[in-house]
Amino acid sequence: MIASAFLMSPSAMGKRLVRAKNKIRQAGIAFAIPARDELAGRLDAVLDAIYAAFSEGWTDPSGADVARRDLTAEAIFLGRLVAEVFPDESEALGLLALLLHSQARRPARRDGNGDFVPLAAQDKSLWDLRMIAEAEALLRRASALANIGRYQLEAALQSAHVHRCCTGHANWDEVVRLYDALFSLTASPVVAINRAVALAEIHGADVALDAMPELASDARLIQYQPYWAARAELLSQKRAAAEAFKAYEIAIGLEHDPGVRRYLQRRQSGLQDDSY
Repeated sequence: MIASAFLMSPSAMGKRLVRAKNKIRQAGIAFAIPARDELAGRLDAVLDAIYAAFSEGWTDPSGADVARRDLTAEAIFLGRLVAEVFPDESEALGLLALLLHSQARRPARRDGNGDFVPLAAQDKSLWDLRMIAEAEALLRRASALANIGRYQLEAALQSAHVHRCCTGHANWDEVVRLYDALFSLTASPVVAINRAVALAEIHGADVALDAMPELASDARLIQYQPYWAARAELLSQKRAAAEAFKAYEIAIGLEHDPGVRRYLQRRQSGLQDDSY
């Protein structure tokens, strides 16, 4: 489960964990609570671990998986704790804002049948507005510290998407700028995919497809469902039905969540109803 949060195959992640355990054992590193003055140097690793835990819990929307059932709540608890210990660390505030923004919309991301509902189609009355307001306040505090990082930018993206949905004001230029800043920090192919989807809203599917990361540049994308789902959607916008159908087929085959799979299947079947 950890592997999916890092865009890595389970076998590769398993090997990485085994190597890390062996290094710890060979070095004779003891497990101990770090001293207060050591905490700041470990903050980045702690934030990454909290984010990974939340991501794993997020992939279990029904709470049916016992191993992941409480991960989102635990991650938010830990995020709050770290933000209290480090009130002047923008990334601690940014991570908590990101988690709260995501969790606030969780009740709306599935319909009564458990099927996935995309952001634009979600019932906003199901959003937790108090949680969103708390996330926005955290973002303002982080911004005042003038030290922009990955989690602050990801939270800002969530904020921009929420603002667009609530106001109807198209802010895709702002969204693309945020993705540009995030990509400059991370060089992540996941960010590149999301940036391409946002570009389609401004410049159309052709420009967006050109901006999609190449499979040859990162072989992990071959097994990454969101890549194929995004590509399928862009191809459908381009009215390239046959190519879109094939991309959806790959995305459906890679998806393990039945609710998301049914959503993708509906999108694929809808291609047959359009006049290309």
